[in-house]
Amino acid sequence: MRILIVEDEKTLADSIKIGLVDEHFAVDVCYNGTLGYEQAMFEDYDVIILDIMLPGMSGITLCRTLREEKNNTPILMLTAKDTVSDTVAGLDSGADDYLIKPFSFEELLARIRALIRRNGKKSPVLAVDSITLDPATHIVTRKGKEIILTSKEYALLEYFMRNPGSILTREQIISHVWDYSENLLSNIVDVLVKRLREKIDKAFPKEKPVFMTIRGIGYKIK
Repeated sequence: MRILIVEDEKTLADSIKIGLVDEHFAVDVCYNGTLGYEQAMFEDYDVIILDIMLPGMSGITLCRTLREEKNNTPILMLTAKDTVSDTVAGLDSGADDYLIKPFSFEELLARIRALIRRNGKKSPVLAVDSITLDPATHIVTRKGKEIILTSKEYALLEYFMRNPGSILTREQIISHVWDYSENLLSNIVDVLVKRLREKIDKAFPKEKPVFMTIRGIGYKIK
């Protein structure tokens, strides 16, 4: 899943990114509101973390503009001001939730997960065939046996399991699993899918394979 952080406090933004990457999210960061707006309109995100006080374009203006443009990505607004007026202004502009600085990363993560669930990207535990994936614990099993995955393998499997039966192109996979700061090899998607097949299909020979290659397009999970 992919998250956009729009925060001009570079240390805070980078710290949040590191924590979210550790939680298997792909994360992009913008340090001013104008670039944040352009990025939010260009890319499909699962959640946007948005500071109220931003150079270029304020968080309130950015949020309101996105909503006017029919961009309904869940927005979590950050503010350093513990006042009712800031909270009301953020929510009235279209934000879905807010956090007052300073906050714990655990609370931020809980709010993000709640927004994802609220946006319909449920369920608490994903299941396809005999495979289960728990986004809260990051535990993946097949036929009750736990499967150990790397961060990128987990992120890719979650993306597949949230879109069962849908053909995912290599471009879509890259967009949802990697952020723009990463340098990628041309065959990175094929390599990652191969590793998932080895751990999920080949490691369970009595179970039917779930990964399918759609030649010239991409992959899907049955």
